[in-house]
Amino acid sequence: MRNWRTWIDVIKGTFRVALSTKREDCLLCKQSGLMHGQHLGLCPSCYMRIPWIRQVMCAVCGRGELCYDCQRRKDAYFIQSRSAVRYDEMMKEMLARYKYRGDEKLQTMIGHMLVHAFRSLQMDRTSMPALPAKVQELITFVPVSERRMEERGFNQAEQMAIELGNRVGLPVIPLLHRSKHTDKQSFKKRNERLDDLAHVFELSLGYSSRLMSYPADSYFIYIVDDVYTTGSTLNQCAKVLVQSIPASVFGITWAR
Repeated sequence: MRNWRTWIDVIKGTFRVALSTKREDCLLCKQSGLMHGQHLGLCPSCYMRIPWIRQVMCAVCGRGELCYDCQRRKDAYFIQSRSAVRYDEMMKEMLARYKYRGDEKLQTMIGHMLVHAFRSLQMDRTSMPALPAKVQELITFVPVSERRMEERGFNQAEQMAIELGNRVGLPVIPLLHRSKHTDKQSFKKRNERLDDLAHVFELSLGYSSRLMSYPADSYFIYIVDDVYTTGSTLNQCAKVLVQSIPASVFGITWAR
């Protein structure tokens, strides 16, 4: 009887693998092949090339090497931040396709990848004190200017936040507003970024009414963005929140 049960279990396992594997085009290399459901729509070769961040050296920003940015930061308004992947050439191309060329097929995959960063943060947060009795966890995102919205037609950080919220079961609330347009921060030096981002972010109109839907004594707020570079943007957003809301702020970014 036991042999029959073992044989049946093997057959069931084979059918499960067969059902979770189908032939389609890889989202990155576009080659047609058998895609396993756990590979996020990627062929095995492309999936193995994803530069996941699995170990960190900086307990604050999650960097995998010595971090001078966190050491030099005088006023830190966020507690910790974690990212899913290293921002290598492959990831740069992926983000460019999604962010600038409107390849919406990548949205779901990036959302799945953000869960890796969220879980990493949850694990590293275990050393912190226990959550207060009446605390609400929620997700928000880095806003873009009206000019950027007109150029792209969407805010990639908002879409990423919604994808993450759907997967981890947390509400997504637009708490922040960008009061003025700034040029791309990736081309600027650290001091230029700090000066450029001062007074750029404000609380959104009606934020208090949105929080009324989730009344709590304090909040754990996760700010979602696409790429963490020096942490200047995240820190400025966190500053606006902690100065107005009883909250502990964390960062969740796709790439680092």
